[in-house]
Amino acid sequence: MRRCVIIGGADIGRYDRIRAYLRADDFYICCDSGLKHREGLGIAPDLIVGDFDSYENPDLETETIVLPCEKDDTDTAFAVKEALKRGFQDFLLVGVIGGRLDHTLGNVSLLLMLDTQGKHAAALDDYSEMEIVSSGPVRIEDRYPFFSLLNISGQARGITIQNAKFPLSNAEITCEYQYGISNEVLPGMTAEVSVGSGRLLLIKVLP
Repeated sequence: MRRCVIIGGADIGRYDRIRAYLRADDFYICCDSGLKHREGLGIAPDLIVGDFDSYENPDLETETIVLPCEKDDTDTAFAVKEALKRGFQDFLLVGVIGGRLDHTLGNVSLLLMLDTQGKHAAALDDYSEMEIVSSGPVRIEDRYPFFSLLNISGQARGITIQNAKFPLSNAEITCEYQYGISNEVLPGMTAEVSVGSGRLLLIKVLP
């Protein structure tokens, strides 16, 4: 099935970097002011959602869901839920990191929500790739200069990091003490990260 790419309105400075991750058969959902990224990303939306409080509705001949301004979900959260209803299993979120911190943290939490439902999801900005480490090991190539592991879900135990400058074995990272920042893959190797219980946010810094 096609991957769903959800585009938010946060600033994107390196369109070339984001375009390199896009696929010809991706299904694009633009959220409100995410529409401003159409030209830079070279995409045409398959679906538009939003309350249009930050961007004028362009009235394109594209399926559009107009949302009320007062609602429980952000436009991006609504887009994720709508994509789930349509059966998507694989997600990429772009234009969702940066600007207002509350929106950024809320968007990162969408990765947790998708992971809970057994979906593969990643977020991408100008500097990094983000994904959740939970049920299975995640591998990190040495092309990434740094990677970090953050506990954003309350509990993360049995953490193992192999083939990295700072390895771990059966460790715990708490929300109060985030010591898993700025690790490095050993040259010529592929690092592997796993967690026995709980979940971690993996941030891979782009070269």
